[in-house]
Amino acid sequence: MAQEKQYPMTLEGKQKLEQELEYLKTTKRKEVVERIKIARSFGDLSENSEYDSAKDEQAFVEGRIATLEKMIRNAVIIEEDETNKDTVTLGKSVTFVELPDGDEETYTIVGSAEADPFEGKISNDSPIAKSLLGRKIGEEVTVQTPGGEMVVKIINVK
Repeated sequence: MAQEKQYPMTLEGKQKLEQELEYLKTTKRKEVVERIKIARSFGDLSENSEYDSAKDEQAFVEGRIATLEKMIRNAVIIEEDETNKDTVTLGKSVTFVELPDGDEETYTIVGSAEADPFEGKISNDSPIAKSLLGRKIGEEVTVQTPGGEMVVKIINVK
């Protein structure tokens, strides 16, 4: 049997997924079933956009539930690594400046399941994270970005 994909994440990230799963199973699923019932009562299903919309939403919700269950089942919790305090690893926040005179930027490197760029959480699969993982404070690193490459200096890891 093929091994299922593992999903590295922080404990906080796993708890967020569990909360979303709980909401979908207890609240959202019931709402969608109710929408389908109401839409059915409108009669002819072939011309019923309400029904089609509710069925599409149901398919989405059930798909998301299946995805979340798989991610939670295969979650690998990232432990805090005390031995390499200065090294960029999964679960840590890294602060860097773009050379020669860029602004400071801070990102937390998380598993793809948790990535949320708007919250400063980038996937370990992203080009920036791949360039920074395993590097140490003070190192200058060339990072490949969609806009070309940039050189950054790591100034903090925590």
